[in-house]
Amino acid sequence: MASSKNFFAMVLFMALLVMTTSTGIQFGSKIDSNWYGAHATFYGGMDGGGTMQGACGYGDLFKQGYGLETTALSTALFNNGLTCGACFEIMCVNDPQWCIPNAGTIKITATNFCPPDYSKTTDIWCNPPQKHFDLSMPMFTKLAAYKAGIIPVRYRRVLCSKQGGVKFEINGNPYWILVLLYNVGGAGDVSGVKIKGSKTAWLPMTQSWGQNWATETTLVGQGQTLSFQVTISDGKMLQFDNVAPANWQFKQVFDGKKNF
Repeated sequence: MASSKNFFAMVLFMALLVMTTSTGIQFGSKIDSNWYGAHATFYGGMDGGGTMQGACGYGDLFKQGYGLETTALSTALFNNGLTCGACFEIMCVNDPQWCIPNAGTIKITATNFCPPDYSKTTDIWCNPPQKHFDLSMPMFTKLAAYKAGIIPVRYRRVLCSKQGGVKFEINGNPYWILVLLYNVGGAGDVSGVKIKGSKTAWLPMTQSWGQNWATETTLVGQGQTLSFQVTISDGKMLQFDNVAPANWQFKQVFDGKKNF
């Protein structure tokens, strides 16, 4: 009797597994294969100059490996900066006047915020609850003519593929440390960070803004190496031991040597 129960339990599990695979829902992951409706515009020029810096804190996107394959997100997608680093696949749809035939899709990383403008009653693209992508101009023009201005799109979350390890840029002052994380693979968007000095326990960091994470614990000038635990939005966590040597300085960038 017990063996029969185990058999039926296994059959039920396999059936559920097939169902979740076919619908694109993946256990422990925010990545799914379903497409969702939104709109897209663009900002900046073809050289991407107007897209540098931004609300995620990444700074020079060329230097940090994101280049022009980027987007700003509306409030509904930005999640107070926690979606920074997430990757999306986008296609132009239902606009034969402006969609480039057979353009296919683009893949972009979220690096900025498209702020709402509550003074407007029209062109309220980035106002809640609109799901909107403000693309770099080079990415927009891969999908549609720039004269279109705004296009209907479909999008989905995809895994981020990054070269090299997770990067840690250390900023702050003697009283607090601010660490910018970038070049994160996998789900891409960081949901939690812990820091550890060689003389301390693991200390949770708080999101300051974008993908800048802060601690007020004094770790400056004490000759401590720094280690990090990084959790991304799908729950995966990696530990980076002794990333920063004991003589680390502010404004330095350290390579975690591994990625998601």
